[in-house]
Amino acid sequence: MGKLIVIEGLDGSGKHTQAELLHDYLKSIDKPVKLVSFPDYESPSSSLVKMYLAGDFGKDADSVNPYASSAFYAVDRFASFRTKWQNFYENGGIVIADRYTTSNAVHQCSKLPPEQWDDFLKWLSDFEYKYIGIPEPDIVIYLRTDTDVSQKLMSGRYKSDESKKDIHERDTEYLLRSQRSADYCAEKFGWYTIECTENGTMRTVENISNEIKRFTNNHK
Repeated sequence: MGKLIVIEGLDGSGKHTQAELLHDYLKSIDKPVKLVSFPDYESPSSSLVKMYLAGDFGKDADSVNPYASSAFYAVDRFASFRTKWQNFYENGGIVIADRYTTSNAVHQCSKLPPEQWDDFLKWLSDFEYKYIGIPEPDIVIYLRTDTDVSQKLMSGRYKSDESKKDIHERDTEYLLRSQRSADYCAEKFGWYTIECTENGTMRTVENISNEIKRFTNNHK
């Protein structure tokens, strides 16, 4: 069996960039490595996710209950696993995932009151890992970013065109709740947390990448 490394964080935290850099680093030292990203927008399996994020089921994130929206993302992960990386992983490959079940934990927990988080997280773990049968991560790296900084980065990404943001990205209160739930999950599950902001600004991409490399090298 291989190893599954998940890069997690809120929107604007640089997950995809850091996942790519880690992939390229491991490849450069001759490790068998594959990069996957969720949702898998190139696959038909992401259709319900796209509809949800576009607001087809309601104009804000709370319009869809966390169990239903979790199922949208879980099915997309199952399809990706079975068609794109199961054999590679089961034959000893290292899979780096930009988001994973951990994103359901972060974003869907935030729709619930904190006293219901543990029950939801137990359900989610059973649903995805036990019943659907996708692998559990070996390592989760949480890129913790202040929401005001990540909002500025996203506005820059979309050139201040707020209409380009999905229902998660444009809901500031939802993002604040998601950061609280992300911090809770990181502590509960022992995710490795990297503080990506200092004094109201993002650390450099290289600085964060070097910390990720050091951590993964020490957890072979």
